[in-house]
Amino acid sequence: MKITSLVKTLISTFFLLALLTSCEKDKPAFVKTDNTAEVKRLTTIGDSYFDNFDYKNAYPLYKKIIALADPVKDRVDYVDALIGLALIYQYQGDYIQSEEMIVQVLPHLKYFKKTRFAWYTYYIQGYNYFKTDNLERALFYYRKALHLKTKSFRKWRILNCIGIVYMKQEKYKAAAVIFEKVTRDGYASRDLTLDIANRNVLMTYCVELNNLGLCYYNLKNSKALDIYEKVLKIRLAAKDKENISTSYAALSEYYLKSNPQLAAKYAKLGYQKASEVNFFADKKYCLSFLAQSTTGNELKKYTTMYITFIDSVNTAQLKQKNEFSDIKYNFKIDKEENIELKTEKAEHELEIERQKNRSFISYIVLSISFCAVLFLIFYMTKKGRKEKNDAVFKNEIRISNKLHNELEKEIHEALSFAENKNLENTENKEQFLNQLNLIYSKTRSISRENSAILTDEHYADELKEMISKYASGNLNILVNGLNSFSWTKIGRVKKITVFRVLQEILDQMETLNNASLANITFKKEEKNILIMYVDNGTKISSQYTILQKRLQNVENRIKTIKGTLNFDEQSENSFKVSFKFPL
Repeated sequence: MKITSLVKTLISTFFLLALLTSCEKDKPAFVKTDNTAEVKRLTTIGDSYFDNFDYKNAYPLYKKIIALADPVKDRVDYVDALIGLALIYQYQGDYIQSEEMIVQVLPHLKYFKKTRFAWYTYYIQGYNYFKTDNLERALFYYRKALHLKTKSFRKWRILNCIGIVYMKQEKYKAAAVIFEKVTRDGYASRDLTLDIANRNVLMTYCVELNNLGLCYYNLKNSKALDIYEKVLKIRLAAKDKENISTSYAALSEYYLKSNPQLAAKYAKLGYQKASEVNFFADKKYCLSFLAQSTTGNELKKYTTMYITFIDSVNTAQLKQKNEFSDIKYNFKIDKEENIELKTEKAEHELEIERQKNRSFISYIVLSISFCAVLFLIFYMTKKGRKEKNDAVFKNEIRISNKLHNELEKEIHEALSFAENKNLENTENKEQFLNQLNLIYSKTRSISRENSAILTDEHYADELKEMISKYASGNLNILVNGLNSFSWTKIGRVKKITVFRVLQEILDQMETLNNASLANITFKKEEKNILIMYVDNGTKISSQYTILQKRLQNVENRIKTIKGTLNFDEQSENSFKVSFKFPL
């Protein structure tokens, strides 16, 4: 019996017995656990961590909520956890994962009367697109959030986001209009005093007012300086340690060209304040402005500090990213172990129910059928995966060897040239670019050799084009009989094999031979196709052993289509090779 027939028989037996068993009127084997109380408890703790910026502890709790919650019964907590995870991924700079989380919220939005979750969803999507430079898409979601019926402070926040997008697009006039409206109307009825209750409102007002100043600065509007000084005055009075460095950085940039000494003064103050709270962005900006506004020893000092700072930040961010990855990995392990334990328990309960509901013989047949199907599926899947992996591995080794053989010398020469020659010299620079272009051309050629091959009605044209690429000023290639028969009647695998075989032969002849003229002839002989390659090279006669070893892969390809490869070792004035395969 064939394997496919056996599998069909076993699967049919398995499902027939399963159907008979399901018809029993006994009580169900499983009672779904109600996790609502636990989900609410975890939500309270997770949100507390999140509100206190403790994302490391909030992350696994939100993951656990998603695993335990019923998406319908516990919809609010489930969606809250998805949004929390989307924001955490966003803060970590993983905008793809953030988007993956937030799109899972979309089907649930229609069930909420309040628009809070919809607002957060569109806001997160807009920010993700903004950070990945898809500004039009960012504006699309920000506008969707803006049109929701929600609290006024959320509308002002979205308007601020839209203004920032306009700034990124360098539409400073449009951005200025928005920030003028936000800072004028958005705070018209708000208390902007310095008492504790209104401090956050005042600080947000300063951020948006500072954005307006940036727009004016880029529009060369003199109002920018008045705004910068106003924001600085408020922040100094409020002792806003977190944001005061931003004001100093803005003033330093403003005076960078007109008054470098004053720009340096503000940059030093900004760097000092940013260092106190370890504010990366402002430290970077202030060091950059110091490098642009100082001279002599100070220029050297701040330039060195800037380079060292950027290197240290990159290292810290990489470490942080790795730590966050560890959290995800450890959680995944815990989740898999819990699922495994639950599965084992469920299977045990199911076995007990089956023993009560059917006979011993049915159970034995069912178990054997299931195991046989599982074994066959596992065996065939494993075998197919192994064959695929072996093929990929061999192809990667072949490409690697080709890259090594053909590019090692050129790369070494290019590196040596760059080290030993002055690239500021026009002639040296031109020669270096020519070397790089040669490396690029060879790399592109290797890439083309391993790209997909058209096997449709244009196959003959593509084959001819491939052959013509090996022709040069030193080698002329003639092609005869390419269209003397119909390629459409030849199978796809055979056409690919012909293409690759000729490509490999031409590659080896280009490397080993010294021919100036080559001829490739295609013939149809009864039910076979014969392809012959002949050139006038004399160098190859002493290298047959090397050539046969290199063309081992070619011979293996031809064998897969039941073809044969023949060398003519008797010729002294030319090199000949031919291969034949059945139609």
